[in-house]
Amino acid sequence: MGLSERPLRILIAKAGLDGHDRGAKIIARALRDGGFEVIYTGLHQTPEMIAEAAVQEDVDAVGLSILSGAHLTLFPAVIEELRRRGGSDVLVFGGGIVPDEDVASLAAAGVARIFTPGATTQEIVAWVREHVRPRTA
Repeated sequence: MGLSERPLRILIAKAGLDGHDRGAKIIARALRDGGFEVIYTGLHQTPEMIAEAAVQEDVDAVGLSILSGAHLTLFPAVIEELRRRGGSDVLVFGGGIVPDEDVASLAAAGVARIFTPGATTQEIVAWVREHVRPRTA
């Protein structure tokens, strides 16, 4: 790596009242093992808290884990909060329990990719490696 290169920084967050974070921790570890710098925010984060952490940590992407069924509200709220804080170039992806029929709505709201149950950690790491670009040159 040259001086201008740094590992991609990925923030993994659990939005809303969902109390299960095993999957988010598995993804965070897989991304870390894949050579990315990972920040995990912990449980019960609001969209405002997630966006603020993303901007403060200067991350290149945010990965949201949502199992609660509130994905149609929480994903767009995080994207809007990122925009309000100057982070509109932060790539947002996510996973969890998201019905197939909601994926198009989330894509229209700006979510780059949704990983549904059954996606492997290798698949997620490969997708991040291929699609996430550094925000700063």
